[in-house]
Amino acid sequence: MDGLIYEESSVWSFLFVTILLGGGAAWATGRMAALEWRPYPVLVVQLLLLGLGVRFVHHALFSGSMFSLQYYLVDTLILLVLGSLGFRYTRTSQMVRQYHWLYERVSPLSWRERGGQS
Repeated sequence: MDGLIYEESSVWSFLFVTILLGGGAAWATGRMAALEWRPYPVLVVQLLLLGLGVRFVHHALFSGSMFSLQYYLVDTLILLVLGSLGFRYTRTSQMVRQYHWLYERVSPLSWRERGGQS
């Protein structure tokens, strides 16, 4: 895995920066986009920019490469997954809370019409 998904000498720096810091920021960004009823493509653009920020932190703190397409894509893919989960979790909560007479929760990430078999 070393060299494929992270470039630092320790996996801990990757986990700290990309998963903990970047992932937390991605979740919060997804949650914010859902709370403000923004469309999903706006979230994608925000997370692409956040991916640049995560690459900068790798570069500034751990001497990682700033402009590596491979590591940018890995970091951004992780951010997109976590941000999308935050978006969908929050949107599901909104739909079943604000339109409780129309929708019911099916799972933490989905809802359906009340009385529907979907």
